[in-house]
Amino acid sequence: MNIEIRTDKHIQSSERLIDYVRAELSREFQRHSERITHFSVHLSDENGDKGGDDDIRCMIEVRPSGLKPIAVSHKAKNVDLSIHGAIDKLKRNLEHTFEKLEPTRGSRVEFADADEE
Repeated sequence: MNIEIRTDKHIQSSERLIDYVRAELSREFQRHSERITHFSVHLSDENGDKGGDDDIRCMIEVRPSGLKPIAVSHKAKNVDLSIHGAIDKLKRNLEHTFEKLEPTRGSRVEFADADEE
């Protein structure tokens, strides 16, 4: 599972931030690690130096193996809240996508013919 993290010029990128984002993604999506090939995280400050409410944006794109990429974004007043908001949205979206691929509980079960023994 490859994790790529990018920031714009208004958000200070650091090893601590990168390690934090990687740890959060690994922890939250551990059960789906064999189904996910790549995460791309983009952090940006939409108002730049002006400030303002909910101007930090976190966009996460995930590439599940064999499926189209899924992207979500979340705006919040700081980096931590924007990351967790985007992770929560992505978890719901990914769970829904994977559930649609699972066979339904009420589907018919195919049995081998008993006459072929």
